Amino acid sequence: AAALLGVIFKVVPDTEAAEELLQDSFIKIWNNVQFYDATKGRLFTWMLNIARNTAIDYARVKKNNRQNQDIDLLVNTLDRQQIQQPSIDSLDVAELTKRLSTEHQRLIDLIYLQGYTQVETAELLQIPLGTVKTRLRAALLQLRKVFLWFFILLLNNVAN
Repeated sequence: AAALLGVIFKVVPDTEAAEELLQDSFIKIWNNVQFYDATKGRLFTWMLNIARNTAIDYARVKKNNRQNQDIDLLVNTLDRQQIQQPSIDSLDVAELTKRLSTEHQRLIDLIYLQGYTQVETAELLQIPLGTVKTRLRAALLQLRKVFLWFFILLLNNVAN
């Protein structure tokens, strides 16, 4: 029992939990002794493996529960923040792109809103691929300024 408890305690360093797992291990050993195969190894090694696997299973379940609790806490925190702060869902990208030049609006619409590739956009607009890339970069820089302006307004509304 001491050797099995030592193996369990290395995986689960909680004395109370380790003792419970030792009890569970003995029950598993008792219920599955007919599956022990002496040709594969010693009885003691087989028992140690059962104890170790029981402890590992417990640690995995405990870890998953802790992760689920962390996720639940995060979701609840985000829900509270969503209630307290204005929703970014009001952000209409297509509407904000109207503040761009017509040329840039067209590129953003084709590539990001309609899903065309840069090559397809170049063929559709009958301009070189390099020109599409250069104009798209300029459009994204201009759009970044529009977004920044929008968020500054949003933050001012929150502050007031």
